Amino acid sequence: MSNFWLYCIYLVPLGLVWLWYARRHQHDERRSVATLAEAREAGLTEPVSLHPIIDANRCLGCGACVTACPEQPDHHVLGLIGGKAQLIGATDCIGHGACKIACPTDAISLVFGSETRGVTIPLLSPEFETTVAGIFVAGELGGMGLIRNALTQGRQAIEAIHSKLGPTRGKEIVDVAIVGAGPAGFGAAITATSLKMSFVCIEQESLGGCVFQYPRGKVVMTSPAELPLLGKIQFTTASKEQLLAFWQAAERKVGLKMNYQERVISVTATPQGSFAIKTSKGDYEAQNVLLTIGRRGTPRKLGVPGEELAKVVYRMIDPEQYAGQEVMVVGGGDSALEAAASIAETGTARVVLSYRSEAFGRAKQKNRQRLKQGEDQGRIRVLLKSQVKQIEPESVTLEYEGKLVRIRNDAVIINAGGVLPNDFLKSMGIQVETKYGTA
Repeated sequence: MSNFWLYCIYLVPLGLVWLWYARRHQHDERRSVATLAEAREAGLTEPVSLHPIIDANRCLGCGACVTACPEQPDHHVLGLIGGKAQLIGATDCIGHGACKIACPTDAISLVFGSETRGVTIPLLSPEFETTVAGIFVAGELGGMGLIRNALTQGRQAIEAIHSKLGPTRGKEIVDVAIVGAGPAGFGAAITATSLKMSFVCIEQESLGGCVFQYPRGKVVMTSPAELPLLGKIQFTTASKEQLLAFWQAAERKVGLKMNYQERVISVTATPQGSFAIKTSKGDYEAQNVLLTIGRRGTPRKLGVPGEELAKVVYRMIDPEQYAGQEVMVVGGGDSALEAAASIAETGTARVVLSYRSEAFGRAKQKNRQRLKQGEDQGRIRVLLKSQVKQIEPESVTLEYEGKLVRIRNDAVIINAGGVLPNDFLKSMGIQVETKYGTA
């Protein structure tokens, strides 16, 4: 056989493979460019949690970081543009850190905040202790928004507290007060139980914390975690309902006693070196305090007459519960647009979306498209530059285009963000720092 045919046998398949790879690379780059452009157009370029920065001089463009990201393919967080990795979906990054581990040239650093937008977090020791001895922080409040990381940090913080416990001072003083029953608080309570520590866990809402507040069906977990008494939590992906059902079963199995629907008002150091915790339902004393309250804080209220009515809520849990109703959603972020679109998509509800600004500048493109579709179908009425003035049992009064307008209404969902807990931290003497793109 001549050399020509040998070359054909070996080179033609290689050429076809190269051609397939080149076309796929071009397709992926076009998608990455489009994703980045959409994010910039919507103003969604500032990460909200721990996220990667990429050294272009070290990046090989191998795509290992893109492949390693657990958010793929549901969210396009990283992409290759011009042969280099870039953060293209900044607001979808929740701090897995898998990209840094996968990078073969150490081109990725994990940081908080950016040059233009700082992220304020409490100063913590490697054992999660704040600048106030005896007060610890774990989970989202400390910058770790990923559920697996929060569960792990809750366990680690309790282990650190257990290692430094002093002599027992009576049954009336517990070893630790855990504030919050989200992922970090749940992990902490399980660990405290396994170590036979005395504790009280206080949660202003229900088991799951921020997870409980997610819309029905939302996928909330992408990595397994391990906890004492339960072993390895084997979820690779789980809906909100699946994860909460698992936690509720674990709560019954372990016999956890959690104080739900109870809000912490203040935490004060006592002369004896313990902490007095005042809540909406009582008073407690603890040798240590572990804060696992997240960063969303208490929902921001409008401060208008009628806001205390039972029909007013601050998050949408299940759109189906609003079927056939006249619903008003207040806000202009992704939560508000998702709520309005989801309720309208039930097919029988009629939705009014009220927003005080003239455009949805920080909402994702896909949510704006869903909103536009609802408008075109006549199921959503959008009132920009409008403000709620009063909420009545069967209506809502708005200021719109210089006039007061009364609109028939059965339910109000206020998505106006949350009051961050920075003042709460400072009231306890905890020092915080604002990070601008630093570790």
